[in-house]
Amino acid sequence: MAQTGRFKSTRAAGLDFESFPMRLFQKAKQLGIWDPQAIDFRKDREDWQSFDDVQKEIILHLTTLFLGGEEAVTLDLLPLIRVVAEEGRLEEEMYLTSFLWEEAKHVEAFRIFLDVVAQENSDLTRFQGDNYRLLFEEELPGALQRLREDPSPVAQAEASVTYNLIVEGVLAETGYQAYFTMLEEADVMPGMREVVGKLKQDESRHLAYGVYLLSRLVEEHGDEIGRTIDSRMNHLLPIALGMIDEVFEPYEEPLPFGLEKAEFVNFATTQFQKRYQRVMGGG
Repeated sequence: MAQTGRFKSTRAAGLDFESFPMRLFQKAKQLGIWDPQAIDFRKDREDWQSFDDVQKEIILHLTTLFLGGEEAVTLDLLPLIRVVAEEGRLEEEMYLTSFLWEEAKHVEAFRIFLDVVAQENSDLTRFQGDNYRLLFEEELPGALQRLREDPSPVAQAEASVTYNLIVEGVLAETGYQAYFTMLEEADVMPGMREVVGKLKQDESRHLAYGVYLLSRLVEEHGDEIGRTIDSRMNHLLPIALGMIDEVFEPYEEPLPFGLEKAEFVNFATTQFQKRYQRVMGGG
């Protein structure tokens, strides 16, 4: 039988355990082993029953947006993994196996919260505004599913910007800040706070890989990728900020839990600028 050299792990060089993706893989194995079913939500249920209707509504609103977003990336992530695998980037593919597993656990965790704490079984799509649907029903699946037919570096860059930099690096980070403002400062809902802490830890690794991937694409393919990143980020920023408007629009001042819209618009804009500078070589 002819030797094809297909299997990198059996060749003399073996795996590059010092590569950035493999270091992330080690962290995923060490830090990503948590079980949504093991989260203790008993105190959360007690706290939930003490909240007024508006407080409950805004927590349901934020949780619904997170849950739908986590489901969206779980559904749409496979084409990116496939492209990396087909390029023979074994270390990156090994790390990416943890992405799908972790996103699926995030879906499970938020749904458990709705079932056990809020005991909510109504149709929550009422919380999904036009910008939310545009991002998660068109922009995200469009960018990731495009990779099935177009695995080009430009398509990879657009997919990573959409998923890693905007969904995780801007919107998820802003959502964590909202949970912190609502729950941490009031010292309520320890179960949900634990979930959000685990998610933030998981997605910090996802974001780190996204920055790595985009930096690699720029290094390998030059200015075309830089222009793609710039164009895609600026295309998605108004949608992301529009989502924040949609979150606050239904509620009258003063907002529950001391929330202030301007604080989160500024936070999201700052996150965007940080991600932009990181991948464009400005910091």
